[in-house]
Amino acid sequence: MTAPSAITSEARRVSVVIPTWNGGARFREVLAALAEQDLEGGFQLVVVDSESSDGSAEAARAAGALVETIPQREFNHGATRNRAIARSSGELVCLLTQDARPLDESYVRCLTQVYDENPRVDGVYARQFPRPDCDPLLAERLRQWSAARTERELKVFAPGDPARSRAMYRSLPPLERYLSCAFDDVASSVRRSTWQRWPFPHRSFGEDVAWARSVLLAGGEIAFEPTARVEHSHRIDMRREFKRLYCDHRNLYELFELFQVRNWRAVWHGAKGQQQFYRELLESQPLSKTARRWWSLYAIPYSYVEGAAQFLGVRSHWKTKESRFWAWADRRIRRGV
Repeated sequence: MTAPSAITSEARRVSVVIPTWNGGARFREVLAALAEQDLEGGFQLVVVDSESSDGSAEAARAAGALVETIPQREFNHGATRNRAIARSSGELVCLLTQDARPLDESYVRCLTQVYDENPRVDGVYARQFPRPDCDPLLAERLRQWSAARTERELKVFAPGDPARSRAMYRSLPPLERYLSCAFDDVASSVRRSTWQRWPFPHRSFGEDVAWARSVLLAGGEIAFEPTARVEHSHRIDMRREFKRLYCDHRNLYELFELFQVRNWRAVWHGAKGQQQFYRELLESQPLSKTARRWWSLYAIPYSYVEGAAQFLGVRSHWKTKESRFWAWADRRIRRGV
């Protein structure tokens, strides 16, 4: 006998929200994994779809979700998530992307039980694993991301004390500011009462880290829960990686004044060191001789792309004010990310 689906469009204490656009077969895998979640009473699923042409909205409705369709031109990472949360009912709201598949039936339960254990927690983010088909270069970077750790962590400056929290934050160097505010809405959750005070900012990129920063500076608390696990990665694409890293470091400079690659010489020297790192990494991987050779060659231009994107992303903050060409190029690079 098939167990009933955990998904409903009706009001529940826990809601899950997903923005979609042509999610394809992967989104259907996500729906199947959500239907099997072990959560008493189930949860409400809200999907905001940006005019998919592949049946993603229809698949969500068939799975039992509450679905809203918006024009694709209206999509914004922060604003669309706010729209989905506003349509939901849950006291606790889980955020998921269309390609982040829960790895077991306890995902939603593990992600939300943290709030019962600690009533002061404002947001929780989950552990991420690369997909089996993820290439070795990108898989290694994902393993180094904070959402790949194995230990629980609670991030807080001064509980309930905004003035002291801001002072503690300002005393940190830029990199530590960033690491102290890590949060990833690929797979996370927020307390509705917190979201009502601090909705996601209307940003085209980095809305999750910006949100966590606002909450922590107000004296709030963010947790990392490694028992809540999803599988999420993309196949490496040099153009997409340039755009993503450019936007990421543009965002990190704006939020945290983080500026790690300061000139073209640093791009050059950093790429040389990164190539050596990738060679050693590939030597340690169980790859065929042909695959190791291919990825070794790929890593040469890729290492320059990484550094150039970081440098140019930060530099865009003042170059776009000085040059019409840079303003045009910045808009082109950030489009569709």
